Amino acid sequence: MTKPTPKQSHNPRRRQFLKASAVAAAAGSVSGGFWTELAPAQSTSANSLLKIICVGTANRASANIDGVKEENIVALCDVDQLYLDRAKSSFPDARTYRDYREMIAQESDKADAIVVATADHNHAPAAMRGIKAGLHCYCEKPLTHTVTEARKIAEAAKEMGVVTQMGTQIHAGNNYRRVVEIIQSGAIGDVGEVHVWVGKGWGGGDRPEGGEEPPATLDWNLWLGPAPERPYVAGRYHPANWRRWWDFGQGTLGDMGCHYMDLPFWALKLRHPTSCVAEGPAVHPETCPLGLQVTYQFPKRENMVPVKLTWYDGNRIPKEVAGEKVPGSGVMFVGTDGHMFADYSNYRMFPRDKFKGWEPPPETIANSIGHHREWIEACKNGGTTTCNFDYSGALTESVLLGNVAYRAGKALEWDAANLKATNCPEADQYISKEYRAGWEV
Repeated sequence: MTKPTPKQSHNPRRRQFLKASAVAAAAGSVSGGFWTELAPAQSTSANSLLKIICVGTANRASANIDGVKEENIVALCDVDQLYLDRAKSSFPDARTYRDYREMIAQESDKADAIVVATADHNHAPAAMRGIKAGLHCYCEKPLTHTVTEARKIAEAAKEMGVVTQMGTQIHAGNNYRRVVEIIQSGAIGDVGEVHVWVGKGWGGGDRPEGGEEPPATLDWNLWLGPAPERPYVAGRYHPANWRRWWDFGQGTLGDMGCHYMDLPFWALKLRHPTSCVAEGPAVHPETCPLGLQVTYQFPKRENMVPVKLTWYDGNRIPKEVAGEKVPGSGVMFVGTDGHMFADYSNYRMFPRDKFKGWEPPPETIANSIGHHREWIEACKNGGTTTCNFDYSGALTESVLLGNVAYRAGKALEWDAANLKATNCPEADQYISKEYRAGWEV
C-alpha cells in the first residue's frame, strides 16, 4: 500500500483555486476585481465549495451538517435508514451509505473533507480512515473513545497535513475568549487550582438479559462497529443511551469534560498531567458512574505555576467552591490574588469588593467567525483552527485519563510521552482497547 498524500497537495489545482477564491473574495470587496493564474473555466463559484462527506446524520450530527450545509454535501452515511432518508431529503444529490468504511473508500478521491458525529466508539475508526485518505476532518467531542486513539488521530492528522477541528462549539463563544484574556492578564494572580463541575449523570444500570431483533431500518452490526458484539435491546443503547456504557461512551466525563475542561486548558495552557486520581462508586464492568471526582496535577508551563485541577460530575458536584455558592455547572479559577467563576456565557470575579469597578483587559483574542466556519475557511485557505486535533487530542487524552484512573482503582503516575501509567500496568487495558476485525484504528 502506498502512503496517502497529504490533502493539501492531493489536488493542487483545486487547492490553489480554493485559496485563490478566498483571497479574491477579500480583495474584490476592496478593489472590485482580482487576478488569478487559474484558467477561467476553473473560476466558478460552485468549485469554491468544499465537497464534504458526513458520517452520522441525526441529533448532534444533524447540527453539524447544518453548520456546513452551505458547502457541497456529496455523501451521507448512517446506520439508521430513517435518519439517512431524512437527511437525504435535505440533500437530494448526496450519495448515501450505511457503512462509513465503504463511503470513505468510494468517496475520498472525490471529496475534500469529512464530518464525523457518531457514538464515541466509532469516532476514531471513522476519523482515522478519513484522515489517512487525505480528508480534512471535523469530529465531535470527545475526539476519541480511548486515550491511545486520541494520540494516534492527532499524529495522523499532523502527518497527513489535513485541517482538523473537534466539535466543542462553545469554544467559539465570546465568553470563553474573555475569560482566557482575563486569566492570562494576571487579574487574579498565579492560578494554581481549578475546579470544574457538571451536574449531569450519564451512568448506572446493568446489562439487560437477552435481546431482540433490531428494527428493520437499523443495521445493528454496523452500529456496533468496533465494539464487542451484544444483542440489540430497544431503548438501552441506540439512539440516546449509549453514553452510559463503557463499550460505547465514557459517561459524563467523556460527554462534558471536553466542553468545560476546555476553558482551563486554554486559559492556563495545559496539556498533559503528571498524575491523576479518581473517586467514585464501586466500578461497574458495564456502565459508567453516576458521580465522579477526578484530580489531575499539571506541571509548570512557561511562566505559569503548576496546577491542581479537580473535576466533579453527577451526584458529586459541589455546592460551594472557594467560599462561593455555585450553580450546577461551571469552572472556578483560584489564584493568589482572587478567584473567578465562569460558565458558557458569564463570568464573575471574587472577592466582589476587591473587583468592584474593575475593568477587564483589552480584548486580544479575535471573536470567532463560527466553529464550523473556522474549519471550513482553514480547509480552503490552508490555515488552522482553535480546536485542531493537536490541541483537542491532548485535551481528550486528559479527560479520558480520569476514567482510566477510576476504572484502574489507583492514583496514576502518568508518563504522557509514552502513554503509560508507570505505577499501574493494569491501567493499560483502559488506555487502549481491542477492536472487532475490520474496524481497527
